[in-house]
Amino acid sequence: MEPFLSQNYANPSSIYRMAQAARSAVDAARDTIVGCLGARSDEMIFTSGGTESNNAAIKGTALARQMAGRHVVTSAIEHHAVLYPMQELQERFHFDVAIVPVSSSGVVDPTWLQQTLRPETVLISCMWANNEIGTVQPVEEIGKLARDLGVPFHVDAVQVAGALTIDLRHAPIDLMSISAHKFYGPKGIGALYVRRGTPWWPLLVGGRQERNRRAGTENVAGIVGMAEALRLACLDRETAQAHACALRDCLIAEVMRRIPNTHVNGDLERRLPNNANFTFDGVQGESLLVALDLAGIMASSGSACTSGSTEPSHVLTAIGLSDDEARGSLRLTVGRESTMEEMVRTVDVLVHLVERQRLTASKTQRATA
Repeated sequence: MEPFLSQNYANPSSIYRMAQAARSAVDAARDTIVGCLGARSDEMIFTSGGTESNNAAIKGTALARQMAGRHVVTSAIEHHAVLYPMQELQERFHFDVAIVPVSSSGVVDPTWLQQTLRPETVLISCMWANNEIGTVQPVEEIGKLARDLGVPFHVDAVQVAGALTIDLRHAPIDLMSISAHKFYGPKGIGALYVRRGTPWWPLLVGGRQERNRRAGTENVAGIVGMAEALRLACLDRETAQAHACALRDCLIAEVMRRIPNTHVNGDLERRLPNNANFTFDGVQGESLLVALDLAGIMASSGSACTSGSTEPSHVLTAIGLSDDEARGSLRLTVGRESTMEEMVRTVDVLVHLVERQRLTASKTQRATA
């Protein structure tokens, strides 16, 4: 990335020599990304990240097909970058949005989804894996259902790009969103895959960049960095998966063994390699987060995009948790640099913190009884 941050400042749409060097870097990066994902170069559009990609996919497809119908389908546990564009379609453009429920483990049942479809359905959008509870969805089955009915299928793949195998040559997916920062790339850069022939309107207009599909001067450094990050992630995918699964499984097993009245949220089998999500009865998640941070352990209670919200996670309530249970939940994710020693220390700290919170809550209850 460094040459395009400090030396080559040229606009890749210009024709002079330095600009053409920038254009070559963008083209090479695009080739690297589509090579990792099994797409064609003309099917990949660079964006500012997953939020823009989701908005562009959902609104671009629904509005392009609005003469065929105004019915769109998604699931109850989608990221807000999907749910809010759906809400906008409903409120501003008078679409009918069907929200498909999920099982108690957070899995979308294709049969339930099929029951919501109508002749006027113009788009199905479903995440590949959930960002909070890690549940991996049956996108192959959903995609085949959509293809059989001739309905475009959008997949939010932000959580899985670089972590799970993606082959768009054979996957029944028409649009797919990715974001570089989820596979150790730079923040503020992403991409949207749009399969050839998919009806779609650009979200941003005002320039001829990206073959007239996304106006705006390209973020050359970000694009180059995203391509290299994805290349490295795909190259090391099997080793990284094994490493993450070993740490995740240790974390889950030890937390469940040592902390009573604890529940794992999400499907234990259909799960991202790096994700562990717990509910601790009688514990406030926000207080737990602060105490963990003071102990040098970075964790969250839900999506970073809703940090600071007092509302319980819509993902956790969608799988059947009460508001209090959702507020007592904790998400821990592991990464390339995480170690088994860190898992052991994290569990030791959690045992102490949960016991202390429960004891304090018990004393407060007795004092007010």
